[in-house]
Amino acid sequence: MTVVNIRNMVCRHCVAAVTSILERLNIPFESVEIGSAMIDETALDAETIEKLDKELAKEGFERVVDNDSMIVEKIKHAVLHHVRNEEECHLNLSACVEERVGIPYDTLSRIFSQKEGRTIEKYHIAQKIERVKELLGYGQMNLAEIADRTGYSSASHLSRQFKQVTGMTPSEYIRLTPNRKPLNEV
Repeated sequence: MTVVNIRNMVCRHCVAAVTSILERLNIPFESVEIGSAMIDETALDAETIEKLDKELAKEGFERVVDNDSMIVEKIKHAVLHHVRNEEECHLNLSACVEERVGIPYDTLSRIFSQKEGRTIEKYHIAQKIERVKELLGYGQMNLAEIADRTGYSSASHLSRQFKQVTGMTPSEYIRLTPNRKPLNEV
């Protein structure tokens, strides 16, 4: 078995989509996790890899083939962990990313900026805002509770950053977006 790293996998739905692709292409695999799949290397001839790449691209995924791209994916997963597990992750962003990736932050920051065209911090803010949108959509918490849950110092700080990133206030976003189903109803 060999690990095939896959870019843009961020949730359980992505895992299900990649699993479906592998099954459809009859590629033997052991497991699929966020960011990677454990695949039987004997099944990966040039033709199969080409088909896999095409199917992954249709779903917005891509195989990661160079070392810097693999590091960028690890950084993204570390940032997602930091955003999604804020209560658990008591470290600041740079310490969390450095600890999870195992490379000094200044090196990670340089690689990320070169490959992505934005800083780790900008990516972190974008992911935090996506998390805020998700929580707003559920309609189960007020803005102060969401600010606390997502690591903002106050609801007004959250509102300012939300407007800066999305171009609208959280209230406008709520008014324009249909409610999400709570996770226990999905």
